[in-house]
Amino acid sequence: MSVLLVRPAFTAHARQSKAAFTKSLARTDVADSRFYGFAGNFFKGLYDLLNHQARIGNRMKKLFSSLFVVVCLAGDTGTCAITATNSAAPIIASQLTNISTRAFVQTGDNVIIGGFIVQGTAAKKLIVRAIGPELIPYGVPNVLADPTLELHDATGALIASNDNWQTTIIGGIITADQVAEIQNSGHAPTVATESAIIATLPPGNYTAVVRGVNNTVGVALVEAYDLSPSIPSPSILGNISTRGFVQTGDEVMIGGFIIQGTGPKRVIVRAIGPELIPYGIPDPLPDPTLELHDATGALIASNDDWQHTIIGGIITADQVAEIQNSGHAPTVATESAIIGNLPPGNYTAIVRGKNIIVGVALVEVYDIGMGAF
Repeated sequence: MSVLLVRPAFTAHARQSKAAFTKSLARTDVADSRFYGFAGNFFKGLYDLLNHQARIGNRMKKLFSSLFVVVCLAGDTGTCAITATNSAAPIIASQLTNISTRAFVQTGDNVIIGGFIVQGTAAKKLIVRAIGPELIPYGVPNVLADPTLELHDATGALIASNDNWQTTIIGGIITADQVAEIQNSGHAPTVATESAIIATLPPGNYTAVVRGVNNTVGVALVEAYDLSPSIPSPSILGNISTRGFVQTGDEVMIGGFIIQGTGPKRVIVRAIGPELIPYGIPDPLPDPTLELHDATGALIASNDDWQHTIIGGIITADQVAEIQNSGHAPTVATESAIIGNLPPGNYTAIVRGKNIIVGVALVEVYDIGMGAF
């Protein structure tokens, strides 16, 4: 069984190279990920708003509000986990919370793999979900009827699993029935065949893998909700990345994240493809493009080739030097990146292939606003 590698852990005093992080993530099985919304009401509101975005049309109306999860697409059955390095979470006015990625789950190397980091000095209580049929009312085609969910730690060890959230699978970190706790969390799936795990996780790197029962395929979401949010907090969800197979139309890669707090958060969002080649990932997306949308569905930034800044929206000046100095510059010119100082709210990152080309890619969000990464 392959394991998704999450980005290297970043600390308030130590920086891990982008190359090391990409290597970690690349050496795992991945699939197309899809992005799901923050909550039912939020989804509905965003859905209605997106319906009015003529430029985005049918693609955008299939997007859902963001959670703090990013998409990383790649295809490799190798297991390559990284050791987390964590230090005290900085006292900050705002932080990333909740992540979600929507994509087309296939089989083998092309399942959905979502990675996240718990950073700080205390454990973080989360609910991780794999959603499929719940997307049907929003007009999403070809949903994954019966998604399964695995949670792995930084060593690649399987620490929890679920297939059908109303039946708890005891094992690893799950020692008691979770059905009532999931129901009381406010994030219970609405369909019995969907999966969920509640876990209190110590600082470190984690990977959530979504597959279809009996190798079925379809569109699904991988999500992580922070059940113990507080600002400031002794621990935070930091940096997210998801690997999957980017297709066309409604089956592009969509990653969502939320900024909570009282002030803006500085982030870099990336779309990675050719950088996966040295790690043996088949069919990488040769030229990924990136769009950043706010909660209304408005396009607030875009990029195609990170060494060429597209001025517009929140981008008012050339970003090439800033991206280079961030420590997270892509290593291939055709890959894309955007830096933004984003006020609290919900955001969606969309990765497509230029000229409707398909392939494996990553969608990522790094918090660079704390001087920690």
